[in-house]
Amino acid sequence: MGLFGRSRREDRAEGEVQFEDSLLQALLGSGEVTRETALQVPTVSGGIDLIANLVAGTPIKLYRDTGGKAEEVRDDPRLRLLNDETGDTLNANEFWRAITRDYYLGKGGYAYIHREKGEVVGLHYVDERKISVQRATDPIFKDFNLLVEGRPYQPLDFLKILRNTRDGAEGVPITRENSKLIEVAYQTLCFEGYLVKKGGNKKGFLKSQKHLTDAGMDALRSAWARLYSNASDNVVILNDGLEFQESSNTSVEMQLNENKVANAEEFAKLFHISTGAMSGKAGVDDVSNLARLAAIPLMTAIQCALNKDLLLEKEKGSLYWAFDTKALLRGSMKERFEAYQVALDANFMGVDEVRYEEDMEPLGLTWIKLGLDTVLYDPKTKLIYTPNTNQVSRMEAKSLHEPRAEPGKGGEDN
Repeated sequence: MGLFGRSRREDRAEGEVQFEDSLLQALLGSGEVTRETALQVPTVSGGIDLIANLVAGTPIKLYRDTGGKAEEVRDDPRLRLLNDETGDTLNANEFWRAITRDYYLGKGGYAYIHREKGEVVGLHYVDERKISVQRATDPIFKDFNLLVEGRPYQPLDFLKILRNTRDGAEGVPITRENSKLIEVAYQTLCFEGYLVKKGGNKKGFLKSQKHLTDAGMDALRSAWARLYSNASDNVVILNDGLEFQESSNTSVEMQLNENKVANAEEFAKLFHISTGAMSGKAGVDDVSNLARLAAIPLMTAIQCALNKDLLLEKEKGSLYWAFDTKALLRGSMKERFEAYQVALDANFMGVDEVRYEEDMEPLGLTWIKLGLDTVLYDPKTKLIYTPNTNQVSRMEAKSLHEPRAEPGKGGEDN
């Protein structure tokens, strides 16, 4: 049902003002941190780029659920749109990086689904700043249209990747939820830049015990401006009766370096990234944790959006999209090989299955190892096979006083 197809009653709250205009917010002092300001903070841009690289570098696959068994679909043309060419000016890598940035810094990541005769032929990224949301007023049966430069579109026309959304139309950016943290980090950078421009000199004022002439004040102002210009080595000589009084602290006195480290740890919590990964010193465990805690939750949101908007109604329930995260979670070579050893010993993986996981050519080995001391039991047929004696028995207990096993075909009783 369309946005204006329902009969609804519009309720207006008296005495409640919502500051949604950017100019009004700025005038009233309740403005938000912009995405441009947030990207000036290295920990913000670095954290987003780190997650975006993982999302953009992980292939998306299509699977068919056949009675509880996942069968990979390799010939669907939509796979090329998601992993290589989107049909837009952006390739798939650039597409997912742009979507990830809008996911964290804007109202969400949006992409127009270009369909021709019911077939998806392109995914066109749309800057979230070009999109407006036109909502219905019913809080239960929620509905909305998306406006792109004033032109309305239905929700099914767009792929929507939203953060902390409550209506499915737009999400909440970190610039709104964590504006104070980003603002403090940004102002710290601005203060450091000011100190560099001023040569590290403190702010202050001059106290004079006697009256200065206009010519003396002009000369003092000129000398003081040269001192703070940081363009050359300048010296200001204070005559008798002049005294400089400091009015600011240096970056060391304000412990800016310590504050930057503390802020970086707070940003690491925001993105669910370890401080080692944030500083570029991540080990294998940090990369694995980064994938589990930061990238995979975003991938899950993308998978849900793909299953909702990029599948036909007749395909839903049988087909589903999923990121191939095995490479992100496989860990170090030692950890992987130890896990494979357990899988081979327990006989729930074969040699060629292990080689496939490591992107190696199969050897054509289909056998599994059986220990001679192992007794095999089939709960469906209730047959017991002992490889060491090559005996087959059937477990049938007619009473508590009768033996539990009877001779079976091809062997004697155990």
